[in-house]
Amino acid sequence: MSLLKRGFILCCLILSPMTIAATPTSSPILIQGAMDIETTTLINALKNQSQITVGAWTFWQGTINDYPVVISRTEVGIANAAAATTLAIERFKPALIINQGTAGGHDPKLKRGDIVIGKTSFNMGAYKSDFTEKGKGIDPTKWQNFSVTMRLRDKGKLVDHNAFYADQGLVNIAQSMASSYKKGKVVTGIIGTADEWNREVDRINWLHKTYNTSVEEMETSSAALVAEAYKIPFIGIRILSNTDLHNQDFDPQTAVDCQLFVLDYTKKIIMMRN
Repeated sequence: MSLLKRGFILCCLILSPMTIAATPTSSPILIQGAMDIETTTLINALKNQSQITVGAWTFWQGTINDYPVVISRTEVGIANAAAATTLAIERFKPALIINQGTAGGHDPKLKRGDIVIGKTSFNMGAYKSDFTEKGKGIDPTKWQNFSVTMRLRDKGKLVDHNAFYADQGLVNIAQSMASSYKKGKVVTGIIGTADEWNREVDRINWLHKTYNTSVEEMETSSAALVAEAYKIPFIGIRILSNTDLHNQDFDPQTAVDCQLFVLDYTKKIIMMRN
């Protein structure tokens, strides 16, 4: 075996998780985006393309560098993301899942165009409050985020999840590409998911201070929950499309930039699997 090939294999072993290496190569890579603006660039990159709609959710099958890839338009929100992820897993049996798209900024160190690799994601909209008597008012800063309870498939045991962790090998590969992205920074961080669009700067700052969130969006942790249930490697990749912390409004070009990064990321994974 040549030194070049040995070095390449060693690189794969370091960067690639065992879960990826153990999955049959015929299993596709599933890439998710909520809206047309977050999926069109990826769909256009597919060769031998075909489209299928199941219920309200549409999927595009094809290949990238001769490897099977499925693009899923999940639609917006946690319910849509969970449904689309479940359908995709049952129908396509993906080897891994990449959830990507736009997000609003929470971290003051980040600006529009920066990319967050989600080391974890959580349901930012799941709250409980302590009892207070009528007339005592409302104080959202005292609300407490609560865990998602899931029944594990293998033992039927209920387990609380206060967050869902990305596959570390997939995170390592994304981190290795940081220097190649020229539209901003690439960092790891925490993705907060909720059917919310927060624009009150004090609330954004409170969420960041309380939960150390880098960004907020509406799908990642919901898709991660389903991936966890099926034991499929998962990663969330989100670009700041807007941040009220710096008075930067939504820029649709960021959705394209994120897809181009994810396209290069997917090609790197494919190269490492072949």
